[in-house]
This record gives sequence, structure tokens and C-alpha cells, in this order.
Amino acid sequence: MKLNMKKNYQKIITLGIVVFAIPTLSAQVKDSVKDKTIDEVVVLGSRAGSRVKSDTPVPVDVFDVQKISKESPQITLNQILNSIAPSFTSNTQTVADGTDHIDPAQLRGLGPDQTLVLLNGKRRHTSSLVNINGTPGRGSVGTDLNAIPAFALSKIEVLRDGAAAQYGSDAIAGVINLNLKRNTNGLTGQMTAGANFSSEANNLTGGVDGQNYQVDLNYGAKIGTKGGFINLTASGAFRDPTNRADAYSGSIYNIFNAIENRASKNGFDFNNYFTNITTVSSANASTIINAIHQYAPQISYLTAGQQNDIQNANSISALQTLLSADVTNNELAYRGLSRSDFNMRVGQSSLRSGQFFANAEVPLNDNWKAYAFGGYGYRSGNSAGFYRRPVQANTFSSLYPNGFLPEIGSTIQDISFSSGVKGKWGEWIVDLSNTFGKNSFRYDIKNTGNSTMRFASPSEFYAGTMGFSQNTINLDVSRPFDVLAGLNLAFGAETRFENYQITAGDLNSYARYDNNGNPHWTKDGTPKESFPTDFFGSYRPAGSQVFPGFTPDNAINKGRTSEALYADAEVNFTKNFLADAAVRFENYSDFGSTFNYKLALRYKVLDNLNLRGAIQTGFRAPSLQQKYFSNVATQFIGGVGYQVATFADGSSLKNNLIGTDLKQEKSNSYSAGFTYKIPAANLTIAVDGYFVKIKDRITLTDVFPRPTGTSPAAVEVQGYYDEVNASQAIFFVNSIDTETKGIDVVVSHKITFSDKVSLTNDFGLNANKTINVGPIHTSDKLANNGYINNFFSETSRVYLEEAIPRTKMNLTHSLKVGNFNFMVRNGFFGKVTDPNAGDANRDGKIDATIIDGSIVETEHPVWTARVITDLSVGYNFSKTISVAVGANNLFDVYPAHNLTAAKVLRGDKIENGQIVYVPKSYDLSNANQFVYSRNVSQFGMNGRFLFARINFGF
Repeated sequence: MKLNMKKNYQKIITLGIVVFAIPTLSAQVKDSVKDKTIDEVVVLGSRAGSRVKSDTPVPVDVFDVQKISKESPQITLNQILNSIAPSFTSNTQTVADGTDHIDPAQLRGLGPDQTLVLLNGKRRHTSSLVNINGTPGRGSVGTDLNAIPAFALSKIEVLRDGAAAQYGSDAIAGVINLNLKRNTNGLTGQMTAGANFSSEANNLTGGVDGQNYQVDLNYGAKIGTKGGFINLTASGAFRDPTNRADAYSGSIYNIFNAIENRASKNGFDFNNYFTNITTVSSANASTIINAIHQYAPQISYLTAGQQNDIQNANSISALQTLLSADVTNNELAYRGLSRSDFNMRVGQSSLRSGQFFANAEVPLNDNWKAYAFGGYGYRSGNSAGFYRRPVQANTFSSLYPNGFLPEIGSTIQDISFSSGVKGKWGEWIVDLSNTFGKNSFRYDIKNTGNSTMRFASPSEFYAGTMGFSQNTINLDVSRPFDVLAGLNLAFGAETRFENYQITAGDLNSYARYDNNGNPHWTKDGTPKESFPTDFFGSYRPAGSQVFPGFTPDNAINKGRTSEALYADAEVNFTKNFLADAAVRFENYSDFGSTFNYKLALRYKVLDNLNLRGAIQTGFRAPSLQQKYFSNVATQFIGGVGYQVATFADGSSLKNNLIGTDLKQEKSNSYSAGFTYKIPAANLTIAVDGYFVKIKDRITLTDVFPRPTGTSPAAVEVQGYYDEVNASQAIFFVNSIDTETKGIDVVVSHKITFSDKVSLTNDFGLNANKTINVGPIHTSDKLANNGYINNFFSETSRVYLEEAIPRTKMNLTHSLKVGNFNFMVRNGFFGKVTDPNAGDANRDGKIDATIIDGSIVETEHPVWTARVITDLSVGYNFSKTISVAVGANNLFDVYPAHNLTAAKVLRGDKIENGQIVYVPKSYDLSNANQFVYSRNVSQFGMNGRFLFARINFGF
């Protein structure tokens, strides 16, 4: 009933808005109100200066951030763009290590690293973090948009078309240009407070969590009397975590855990009598057995039969079998705990941030001016991983008798600075600049332990730091000519220096300690039996739990350079026919050169009807992070933890199995569309279709299990795994070719009833589809050994094609009535598919079920489309003071629930020379911890967010 009411409310409010908007449109057309909306101008995508948005040969969206930030329920730049730009997708991730602190962003259904970000028209550096976890954008390195406070921006331009020939690498999907404020009208600011008031919030929070508090200040002043200025922005934010996990339904305690508890109350600790249970001395084994016989009778809920079996068992192996029985419910009752006490934290991470940005310009004379801009940001985050429970070997019970929830503490620092001079040299316009940017990501692992250190383990570890820096020198020259109806020529050069570093963590964050407390982190011939186990003989994993530190072997310091030359000609053959052609040659020190071109056309069929289209080639250089990142991390698959190693270019194992290093992605793209304006109605319509083909697309493989067998080849490969204490391996590879096709629709309308009453209506739609085409680019060696599905698995396919909405729409209405401002936005988020049902057990096979004796591919769970409603109401007390209140996700809508029942998947075995398929089960919810899928991205799982904001100025 509750869900139906939500749907009905949404239908009512949407219908009411549409009914209200249609008559106002017809009334305006009929009355021909004289007041018209001034067309927005853009500079992105053209080197000939500004142009009216509807006259550009390629689609460009322009968003007034100053207006949006006053009324929008969203706070961060990623959230704002996700709500207003249908072609843009980004959501906060959960239980994904460092990705919890960096929200991957995608444009037009392509990858986070296939969109170029500019700040004031200059290339912005990427994050140092590479996303290796199970989230959309897996295997990519994107730009951290949240490192820039939205309050520092005046507008955002989004070029929805490839532009590598103009701007270089990464601009396959498009370009986002962030324009810093240039205001000189004194001090302005805003204070925002909000929280999630949600029906699905964890019961411990009383239905309210995710508190957000943010303060933004901006100061602008003139410098001199000839147009100079300085504009400063400071922003501070405080965000609490959310939790959407349900009560954990799996095993927490076994009988041995219960016996340990009773023994510890009497001062006896089993861990004092063994380190590795398989090599325990006969004397200590006898002590352990006697202690079990002594303390087992204190467990009142064991049956007489169980007690009798325990007393009659006189060997460790016999007791291991008996004491592994699950007694969770009874033991919880005995300890006064509940299953909720063992929940993971599934939701947004906590965050504390401070940011400062500056933008300045000073005239040097009548023809030249100097400029500088940049900023510094500091973010401290905290997220949690999988709960380590007493039944697991990850947990050293003497330190954590009830297990522990490990936490990843992140410290992200981001610095950027750009300076230059621009002006006229004769008839030529010259811009010479240098832009530097650096991002660092430090890991501090908390509330955890290195279980191989046993009693000596600390609870906090420094696990290492990643850093990426980029320095770009640009020379841009252009000149307009009075030829035909107008000609602009431009050319330029760019040199870019990039550097990527990984700094090792503390020794105890990555080492495996042996039975004598000596650290090991590479293969050195030490027998397996020399390392600690739990009572049941399972070997304890090395390093800090949730994120083992970077080792000295992971530590790197790699750089590269690129040099580029470009030329651009924009010619108006007539006032109706425009052509723009660009070429770019670029050479990289690590993989060679590339040449790209672009041709864009626009033709005015009528004064208010434009046809436009473009054809171009593009490229994306593999990031240094993708080429050189390596580590070992614990990944949980079906609730089971595996030590998964990422092997970089040049490593012995990658050379052995893959055989090639990364090379550039290449693209061919085409777009065509039209813009149409009805001036009498202040109505503008833009429709654009696009097709992008990418060759040699870089993805992250699925896992390659450590091989078995005794052949020389198998033994050699086993050694590479053993050197890093890993059971599985993954690699960055140029795996496939893809095709993406889609359509964008943008409709804008404004009606002015009077000086005090006006209504703006905006509609946007993006629909896209990506498919992999042609054969997978695997080697004969992998194919002959059955590794094709590991190289590019069904899981990888779904992440690439179906993990974000392929259809997004929004309909926004902004009504101004006197001093009141009302905003209603309905956002449609299309269906998404969960990838981990296809190959959830990571065996490299497409899972299937058996129906009437026939093998049938399992259909992945599909989370259906949803409509999210945002609402805000604002009031202007004066020209300088206003308030706004409202809600994001007003009706508290959530994605479809995850599967709580076991999913039937395929296993296989050989009988009489034939493959026989045997059902397996897999629980996508991880025993109710993931009520909503953590693997796909629609609109998040936080539910309703209510906010209040005050804006002021002096």
C-alpha cells in the first residue's frame, strides 16, 4: 500500500505540472508576450569566441550554477549534474574501498575516463584513484568533480560530442567546462543543513541519518579600473554516513567461539597454546582438548548428544568437525547481542572537507592581461568494509571476540594552479598558460587488525598513498578574417608532463607474520606451515583487514610526456552555412603518436531552424594509473573473502598470461541533429543522435584463479601468485571494441506573466545503448587454456553495458511569484542490471540454470525504472537575503530490493566424458546486508533528503 501511494502521488504531481504547463504555453503563443529569454552563449567547442547555444554545430548544454545552487536539494557538483543533466550519471558508491570517497561520473553512457574536464577552459587533472572494485566505471580513472565546490562556479558547459581533435586525450564522450565566478560585488554566502528522513534508515538511527552541513563563502572585488578582478571561494562540509543494511542473517558464532568465551572468563586463552593448529605440539594439543572438555559443559543450550560427542572426541581433527556447528542465535542471546550488532555499513561514507578556490585577472596594458586561478581541497572520509565475524579466520578472537567492522580512512588532497597571459599581438589573439594539478589519496585503516600478528597487532595502520600530478603548457593562437561570411583560424601547441606514484604503507599493513612473529611479504621459501591458522586450520590472511597496505613492490614513481600540435579552421561560407574543421597530432613517450580530426557542420534551414552534424576520430591514452597500479586486496565474492592481486604492465605474470602492454583507445564518432526555436513562445528544442565506436577499449579483467597442477608451466605461474600471497589475479587490458548509440533531447521554455510572475520549464532526455562488437582481443594462449571468459567475463559485459540507466529524463519547473520561488523536478531513471548474477562465483563461466534437462542462461536481476521527485520552496526577504527549504527524493523512493532468496547458478563437472551442469546457489544480498544492489548505479539508496538553506550577500 505504501509503495502504491508513492506512485499515485508522483502521478498526481506530474500530471498537475503538465496540465499547468500546456495552457501557459498556448496562452503565451496566443498573446505573444514581448518579454523574451536571452539566448545563452557558449565558448566550449569553438576557438572563434562565443556563440549562441542554439547555433553551435555540436550540442552544448549550459547550466547556471549560481541559480541552481540556491534552490537545488543537491549539494555536491556530481549530485547537481546527475539531477539536471540526463546525459550525466554519478552516484555515491558503497563498500568499494577508495571508490566510496570518489564518485565515478559518466557521460552519454561511456566511461568516467572518456570525458575530459576543463576548468576555465584548461585541462583538469584526474584522480590518483583507479576504480578496481565492483561499481560502474570499474577499471577507470576519472576526474574528481567533488574536489571543486559548486559555489565557486558561475556556470557549467557540457559539450555532448567527441572533441579529442580539439582538446586531446579523454574527450571521446565529451567535455565538461567548469567556469569559476568573476563576481566583484562583495561577499556572498550560503549555509545548508539537511539529513535523510527515510523509511529505510537503520533502526539504530531512528529513521534519520546522513546529516549534511555545509557553509560556502564567496568574495569578489575589482582590481584597478580596467576590468581586473579577484574572486575567492571557501567551502566547508560535514557529512555523516547512512546505513541501509538489514539484520545480518548468516553465521556469526560456532561452538568453538562459545567455548572460547566461557574459557576466557576463567582466564584461559586458546590462542596461547597454538599458532598453527596443524603443527601444534602434542602437549599443547592435549591442553587444548582438555580445556574444550572442561568448558563445553558451561554452554547450556547444547544438547545432551552434542555434549556427549564433544567429551568423547579426543583429537583436534574430531573436535574441528564437531565445533564448527553454527550456534549463532543461542550465543547471541547468551551475550545479550542482536544480529543488527553485526551489520555492515552500507550507504554513503562519512566526510569532512575544506576547499578554497581563487580566480583573478589583471590588465597589463590595453592589449594584454595576466590571469591566474586554482584551488586547494582537503577531504577526510571514513567508510566501512565487510564485517569480520568470529567464525572467520580473518578475526583473531583474542583481540576481537565479537569480530569487528574494519574502516577505511581516506585523506584526499587536491591542488591546482593555472596562470598565463593573453591578449592581442597585432591581429592575432594569443594565450600562453601553464596549468599544474595534483591529487593524492592516503589510506589509514582503522578498527582492524593484521591477524597474522596475533596479540601484537595494532588496530590502526598506515596503508600507503597514491599520487598523480600533471603539468600542462599551452600556447593557443587565433585570428578572425573578413573572408566570406567570416573565417577564424586557430593553431597551438601543448606539452604535458604526468607523474604517478605509489608510496608503500607501514610494514605491518602488508606483511604476513610467521609463527615466530617474523614478517614476510615476498616468496622466500618459508613453508606454509610456518604461518598462523585459526583453530580449524584456515590460514590467516596477511596485512590490515579490509585493505592490505601497498608493499615496496607496489611502490612506483613513473612519468611520461606528451607533445601535441593542433590546427582549427571555422568558416562561415554564408550566414547560414558554418563549417568547423580541426586536426591534432600528439605524441606520447610511452606508446607513440596519434593523429585525429574533426569536421562539424551547421546549416540554417530557417532563421530559427538549424541542422547540425559532426564526424570525428578520437583517442584516449591509457592512464598511468591503469598501466602501473598494483596491489593485493581482499574482495568478497558470495560472502567469501579472496586475496585478489592487480598486476601492472611489465609484471612477470602479466607478461606470461596476457603478453601485451596497454595501448591507446581509438574512436570514431558521428552525430547529427537539429535545433528549433519558437521566439513567440520562448521555446527551444534540440535533438541530437550520436554513434561512437571505440577500438581496443581498456577494461579490468575478471579474476584469474591461481592454477593447479604440477606441470612446469603451472608451477611457474603459481610462483607469481605466491610471491604476493594472492589466490586470484586481475589485469588492465585492451579487451574489446564497443559501439554506443544514443539520442539527446533538450526542450527549454519560459513564460513571463508579469514583472512578478514567470515560469520556466526544462525537459531533458538521454537514451543510449552500448554493446561490445567483434571478437574479444585475447591471445591464443588464453583461448587455448579456456581463459576467454576470465579475460572479458559476463560480469564485465554487464558493467560496461547495463550497470547505469540507459534512459534518463528530467522535467523541471521553476515558478517565480513575487518573492517566492518554487522548483519541482521529476527525474526518470531507467532500469539497470546487476552484473554479479551472471558470473557471481567468479569461475569465468556464464552461469545458467537447468530447465527440463536443458541448459538455460540465467537472466540477470533487472532493477526497474523509478521516478524521483525533487521540490524546493524559496523566499527572498531582500535582494541579499533568501531562504530555501525542500527535498531530494520527496516520496522516499528506493531501487528495487535485492534478491534475498538464493539465485540458482551453474556449476559444472565431467561425467563419462560429458560436461554435466549442476545448480549452485548464490545470495546477492550477502545475508541481507545488501538490501539494495551495491553493484549498479541508478540514483543511490539513501532515500528522502530534506534540506534548509539560507543565502546572503553584502
